[in-house]
Amino acid sequence: MFGREKEKKVLLSLLDSEKSEFVAVYGRRRVGKTYLVRETFNYKFAFQHTGLQDGTTKEQLEEFANSLIIAGMKKVKRPKNWSQAFFTLGQYLSTLSEGKKVIFIDELPWLDTPNSKFVSALDHFWNGWATARKDIVLVICGSATSWIIDKIIMNYGGLHNRLTEQIYLRPFTLHECEGYASERNLGMSRRNILETYMIIGGIPFYWDMIRKDLSWAQNIDRLFFYPNGKMRNEFEALYKSLFRNSQPYINVVSTLGTKKAGMTRNELIKSMKEYSGGTITKILRELEQCDFIRSYNSIGKTKKDAIYQLIDNFTLFYFKFMAQGIINDKDFWSRTISKPIYSAWSGLAFERICFQHIEQIKQALGISGIISNVYSWIYVPKSPEDQGTQIDMLIDRDDNVINICEMKFSQGEYELTEKYDLALRNKVGIFQTKTKTRKGVSIVMITSYGLKRNAWANGIQRQITMDDLFRDLL
Repeated sequence: MFGREKEKKVLLSLLDSEKSEFVAVYGRRRVGKTYLVRETFNYKFAFQHTGLQDGTTKEQLEEFANSLIIAGMKKVKRPKNWSQAFFTLGQYLSTLSEGKKVIFIDELPWLDTPNSKFVSALDHFWNGWATARKDIVLVICGSATSWIIDKIIMNYGGLHNRLTEQIYLRPFTLHECEGYASERNLGMSRRNILETYMIIGGIPFYWDMIRKDLSWAQNIDRLFFYPNGKMRNEFEALYKSLFRNSQPYINVVSTLGTKKAGMTRNELIKSMKEYSGGTITKILRELEQCDFIRSYNSIGKTKKDAIYQLIDNFTLFYFKFMAQGIINDKDFWSRTISKPIYSAWSGLAFERICFQHIEQIKQALGISGIISNVYSWIYVPKSPEDQGTQIDMLIDRDDNVINICEMKFSQGEYELTEKYDLALRNKVGIFQTKTKTRKGVSIVMITSYGLKRNAWANGIQRQITMDDLFRDLL
């Protein structure tokens, strides 16, 4: 198993505990939650069960009974409700020999069907039975991140503060993807890895589908644009796995996808009149919990003015190249990478990669130990004579410095021109004038391969390259 050393260490420590342990492992679909748990415990569980997607309460209970039989229970009376199901599980576990007994319930949110009272039964099982013993390790898992957070982590009933550990499994970073590609002998350059990350992010299951006998472009064609491509139908499956009623969430990300800089909550409410303000707020919160969107504030703005921006790599790739209709050219991507549409897409995709690797950027700047906030900033002109501007990334530091970051993706060294230099100076001037900041402003260029040396490059205070984004955080 590649990576996840910190998470494995946490899980293995539960076996040495002198009390029963309750841990939640959560994260988006295909991020490797189930694989992590199974590999860490070497597939040895006293009991394991996986919820049925879209199963009825009766079907869920029947499958739970089947899992008890598979685990080794000789006589299993089919439970009529979850209280009986967990009582039966307790009976079975009580017959096992001494030592830690690991219970693994995967896709737990799917068990919580309407009116099933599943959560209250789980609460009673843990508080009324498991905590009275010292030999239970209950590991729950689920892709429906918002359900795990709302019903387990932030539960204010009987399960409040009952979790002894929680592991939010994030996608791999570029550094981790490079290590994974190396372990599998994929023969990918950092450029290949970066461009692949722009499309599928750091989801291990997606990376596992990359074949080393194909070029980068051929792999993307095979996964997305071949008639039987494994990623052709992933979009709907992804959102359906996370949200029971997925369409409103898809509608929100579709709307956000039309605005590069994002939208405020009020702008979304006006644009999506079919949903109430409360519904929009709930959807935004859950999408942010699942790392599909980010919220940010401009300097001087309050929290209520937060802007929500779609940043999920796969979702944005889908909207750009697949959502409008079926592409019948199985070599579409191979033919596209030399065209302007690719250049436009890759520039925006590179910006998202930078936001996903903020800590690596701070480390490259040598400011990891300095308190700082990352913003985007937009100034809308108030009159025809006024000039507007937009800064996609700025780092506001506690040492009285603001880094204005410009992100540019290119095939080689990026060449600054006199025109761009003038535009950049105007941008900085507008920012200083409108914000009235007294902090020093330093320009940072984040590029693929650095800047081509010329007279205009001398005005740039700091440079960060693609290699810096591959840093392993200390």
